[in-house]
Parts: sequence; C-alpha cells; structure tokens
Amino acid sequence: MMRSGGGASGARVARSKGVPFSKSPMLAVSLPVWRSRVVLFVLFAAFAALAIRALWLQGLSTQFLQAQGEIRYARTLELPATRGKIMDRNGQVLASSVPVKAIWAIPDDVLQAPPEKIAALAGLLEMSEADLRKKLDSDRNFVYLKRQVEMDIADKIAALKIDGIDARKEYKRFYPQGEVMTHVVGFTNVEDIGQESMELAQQKTLQGTTGSRRVIKDRLGHIVEDIGSIHEPHDGKDLTLSVDSKIQYIAFTHLKGAVEKFKAKAGGAVVLDVHTGEVLALANYPSYDPNDRRALTGAQLRNRVMTDTFEPGSTLKPFTVALAMDTNRVNPNTYIDTGNGRYTILDRTISDTKGHGTINVSQIIEMSSNIGTSKIALSMPSQEMWEMFTKVGFGQQPKWGFPGAVAGRVRPYKSWRPIEQATMSYGNGISVSLIQLARAYMMFARDGDTIPLSFQKVKELPAGQQVIKPQTARQMREMLELVVSGKDGTAKQAQIPGYRAGGKTGTAYKVENGRYAIPRKYIGSFVGMVPMSNPRFIIAVMIDEPTQGGHYGGQVAAPTFAAVAANALRSMNVPPDSSVTEIVVPADSGPEAM
Repeated sequence: MMRSGGGASGARVARSKGVPFSKSPMLAVSLPVWRSRVVLFVLFAAFAALAIRALWLQGLSTQFLQAQGEIRYARTLELPATRGKIMDRNGQVLASSVPVKAIWAIPDDVLQAPPEKIAALAGLLEMSEADLRKKLDSDRNFVYLKRQVEMDIADKIAALKIDGIDARKEYKRFYPQGEVMTHVVGFTNVEDIGQESMELAQQKTLQGTTGSRRVIKDRLGHIVEDIGSIHEPHDGKDLTLSVDSKIQYIAFTHLKGAVEKFKAKAGGAVVLDVHTGEVLALANYPSYDPNDRRALTGAQLRNRVMTDTFEPGSTLKPFTVALAMDTNRVNPNTYIDTGNGRYTILDRTISDTKGHGTINVSQIIEMSSNIGTSKIALSMPSQEMWEMFTKVGFGQQPKWGFPGAVAGRVRPYKSWRPIEQATMSYGNGISVSLIQLARAYMMFARDGDTIPLSFQKVKELPAGQQVIKPQTARQMREMLELVVSGKDGTAKQAQIPGYRAGGKTGTAYKVENGRYAIPRKYIGSFVGMVPMSNPRFIIAVMIDEPTQGGHYGGQVAAPTFAAVAANALRSMNVPPDSSVTEIVVPADSGPEAM
C-alpha cells in the first residue's frame, strides 16, 4: 500500500514539475537513429516496387495477360467447309460428303464415369473396353477417341451424358459407285484431304475454305457462350468429270470378266472420245471399294492404266508404217519380202509366227509381220522414228492433270543400233502406258492430228496438232480394219455385229527388274476404234500375265474390246455402219508375231 501510494505520488510530482509523460526517464530507449531511417526506406522501396509492378501489369502487359486469360476459357472452333461433289458428265454423283462426328474426350473427367457407362461407350465406338481405357490413359487434356462416327451413333454417345465426352462436326466422303469408279475418282483421308486420282488432283478446287468462331467453354469443355464468328466457311466447288458412268461400268465389268476368265494378274481398259479427247472410262482390275479400305493392298491401289508401263509390242507397228507412208517411202500396195519367217540382223534374228513370203504393206499390218515392219523401219533414219514417237507422246511426261501419270521410255535415237531400231519398230525396247497408247491412236482416228486428253468435261473442242497427212491416216484406218475383218487378220474376235471396227493387237514379253521374265510372262493388248466410217471411240485393253486360254492380244484383249465397244456404241446411240449382224469367230484366232 505504501508502494502504491508512493508511485502515485511520484507521478503527480512529475506532472507538477512540468515533465511530459513521454519524456519520462523510465520510457527512454537508447536506439540508433539510422535504424528507423532504414526501415522507412525499405517500406518506401517496397511500395514503389508494388506501384511499378501494378503499372507494368495494368498498363504495359494488358494484351498479354488478357490473351493468357482467354486461353483458359475461350476457344476458336473450326467450322469445316463441305467438300465439293464430284459428278460424271451427265450429273450423276460420284463422290459426296455426308456429315459425321469426331468423338473426343478429356481423359481425367471421363475416367471418373461409372464403369457401366465406360463399357457402353466402348461398345458404341466399336472397340474393347481395354482399348478405350488405354486411349484415356493419357497425360493430354484432349484426345480423339474415334473419327468419322455416324450421326446416329454420335447421338447415342451423347445420350450417355458422360462428363468430358464431346463431339466435333466433320464430313465423311461417300462414293456411290464403289470399286467401279475408284481409279478415276480416288478417295480422301480422315482429314478430308484427297489422296488419289481426281480427289488428289483437284484438291484445291474441291476442299473449299474452313471457317471459325469464338466460344467460351467451361472446365468440362461445354460451350457456355458463343462470342461470334471470325469468318464463315466457303464450301468447295463441284467438279464435273469427262467420264460417263454407263461406259465406265461397261468397261469395268468386261475387264473384270476377262481377268478372271484368263486367270490374269491384272488388267486395264480406257475409252476415249475421238472428237473431244475426253476420257469416258478408265478401269483397272483388281480394284477396291473406297468406302471400306481396311483391307486395301498395293495391287488394288495401283492405277495401271496411268502408272504401269509395258512394251506395247505389235500395237506400235502402225506408227512405223504410217511414218514410211507419210514420207512417201512406201504405200499400202508396196511389196516387202518377209522370207520364210526369219530375218537376221548381224548376230540377232527377228521372226514371225510363220513365213509370209512377199506381202504388201497392208498385209504386213493385217498379219502383224515383225520382219516386214523391221525392213520398213530400217529404210528410214532413226531420228525420224524418234520424232514420230515423241510427237504422239511416247517418252513424254503427260500433262493431263492426273496424278501418277508416267512418261514411259524412248531412248535417244543417237544410241540406236540397227537391231534396236528394228525391234522398236514393232514395240520392243520401248515402254508406254496404256493411256499413252490409246491417246497416240487419236492420230489415226482424227485424220492425222492429235488433241490433249481431258479428265474434265470439255466445253470447247480443242485444237489439234497435225502429225501425219489426212490421207495417210485414212489409209491406216483401212489397214487397221483389215486386222479385225480381213481373212488373215489377227483380231477377228474384235468384230462387232452392226459396226465396222479396226485396231491392232499386241503381245509382248513382260519385263521384270530390267530383264524379260523367265519363265516367260506376257502382256496381251489391243487398241482399236469404232465405228470405222466415222470413229467415235478409241478403246484400249491390256491383260497382264494371262495364264489360261491363251496369251496373244487377239485372244485375251480383243474380245474385251468388242464387248466394251458394242455396249458403249449402243449406250451413246451411235448408229450402225455395217450390215453384218452375226459374227462367228474361231476361239483360237488371232496369234500375231511377238
């Protein structure tokens, strides 16, 4: 009590003496002045740094930060354009796009779904539950589960209401004519990009331009707000081809029948319009269904008409003879001694199927004499023959706007030896594609000129390039008709009831790895035109490695020509030009010199 009273008394004394309470000696602290200044400076620096950082973030980095923020919630969705349709010359659809869905997932969210829903999803996606879980076992935030899912299946998947599952609109290509038209039309991949034939060649025209729009999505990927369109999609342009669906079906059906009948490895056929240069049909066998390519093989994919080269054999003889006639070295009635069927040039011997003796130029073509053609060729400079071959397109890179078309091979004339010039005159030692060969025959059907080929419908008739005289072409047509209808013709099975036909058979040894295959393998071919009174179609047929029923072009290729030509003429309402309506041809007719 005394201490308490003393303390109160001391305080009162202090106040009475005029000493402030804050100056009391008991509250005095002996600290250096610089410490308080340092603390003050540090606080000031911190506030300054915060002010600068705020200025940096809110002033100078606004766009960057806004962009980073949008990444978390805003998305740009691609709006696919509809790929243009492909149609035949008559407007029949050959390829069109149908809407489908791409099913995608956010793996972490989907894996939280009940097991029965995961199992149901796997069933709808046509995969095992183990495969589905393997796809979902991913570190990525986005994974495609399946592309090009049919709309009804996509609706069933949406009905499962699995968090993290969504769908994206896309298109799937549909090909109504399947294997019949596939080597003309081609196909697209899962990204709707052309991979073969006209789908590839006209990719830029068909694909159109995709559009896009901005949306806001939640954590589960659901669209919660549509911000707006950036630009609208522009659909691809439709494409009208030169091909005629009816003639294409005719060519494919009869080609397939021939390959199966003669147990051949493969075959090809092409039909050209003489007046316009349009490709009316292009068929290969084996083929494939572009709507289901799961079992597609390389043999099915090959467009042999365009990409495979072969020695044309005797189908090349008309070009050698035409050159000699055009330069007035021979005429159809000039006689050539072919001897007993064997002709030796230095150490090499050329042979015919039999001895023909002395025959005229028309008979050389009709009987397909190698010896007669060789003697005619050796009467001319090799340069003139080379120029003839190149003018009609042999050895030249085609410019038809079709992918994969090959140039073939014609060696420079300066390196030709006499035996090589002789063998090339009848189609050995030179390689061509079937469509090159067909196009070269335009020269005979069109009174001596050639025109470019077109895989799209022609609106204006193209200008021709004169190669031989019109009279020479007309004379060659008469000779080519004898090959089909003459007494000694090698292509009697190419005759067509009601129509005059002409053409040339070809049989050649098959080349493998730069050498003639042993044991012997053959390619039989025929190139012809109908009707001979006013040619409308050129039809070329090639049968690769026939193993049953013969191997000569007159046996394996000429009947297919006749069947295709007869049906094509009727489908196009071409009037008959012959009174012969019934034709009986021996089944084994038509062997020609190799």
